[in-house]
Amino acid sequence: MTTNSIEVMGLRKSFGKQTVLDGIDLQVGKGTIFALLGPNGAGKTTLIHILSTLSEPDSGVARIDGYDVIDDRKAVRGLITLTGQFAAVDEVLTGLENIIMMCRLAGLSAGESRVRAAELLKQFDLEAAAGKRVKSYSGGMRRRLDLAVSLVVSRPVLFLDEPTTGLDTVSRRSLWETILQLKQQGMTILLTTQYLEEADQLADEIAVLNHGRIVASGSAESLKARVGGEVIELRNTLDEVILSLPTSGTVQDVSRTLNEIAGSCPPGTRIYIRKPSMDDVFLALTTTDNKEASLV
Repeated sequence: MTTNSIEVMGLRKSFGKQTVLDGIDLQVGKGTIFALLGPNGAGKTTLIHILSTLSEPDSGVARIDGYDVIDDRKAVRGLITLTGQFAAVDEVLTGLENIIMMCRLAGLSAGESRVRAAELLKQFDLEAAAGKRVKSYSGGMRRRLDLAVSLVVSRPVLFLDEPTTGLDTVSRRSLWETILQLKQQGMTILLTTQYLEEADQLADEIAVLNHGRIVASGSAESLKARVGGEVIELRNTLDEVILSLPTSGTVQDVSRTLNEIAGSCPPGTRIYIRKPSMDDVFLALTTTDNKEASLV
């Protein structure tokens, strides 16, 4: 029995002359959170669509709990839940009505639907808003309702395509807590995101996707270690970051780096030295000229 919920080998996908996925390999362990990080157009959503049987690859293999996404499509659909980038709920209905409707569509009886709706409203902290029309909900409440609707029938694998897009900081962190609770319940979660802190906070493992290829993967700490020992950060007189440069952390490397940039620093520039962040990882792995790409 496989210990991985998701297995991808040599996956390729093109649209016309544009190669979107160029030989993807990845494995997601059962009961873990896996974050797929990358800029717009990197191929994140295309990969999610293939894994959720909404699209077919040109070549390669993808399996969910051992079932092939093409040959065993029906079995795969019985194992997964997909929540897209935008809330897919009916604004005219109340939160309770949205959940009950999806319960009935999933085959639950009227009584079972009411019980399940009550459970989900409590789980996603929506009890107080259950009788309100969704058009009055905040962005964070809509996303929680969207996730609740998706989980009407509990399945072991959850795909979240940029789940916190457009949310404010408070709503984003609230949804993070919900995602972590789902992991604690044993669910395997693959999420795509452009928020570097999101991947850092949530994921057991992160893969960085760029131009259709996975350019690095590992834990947040292991990826940060690849950037270097310390990061030199230059700030102007307004305390704005104007340049970030990775170093090995040795005195010799820090000294050499400072000597290289000393002549081009504006008057009043201040120097800070800090540990690498996911921002540094992202820039190092998705740009060809890190110095220029780090300029603010």
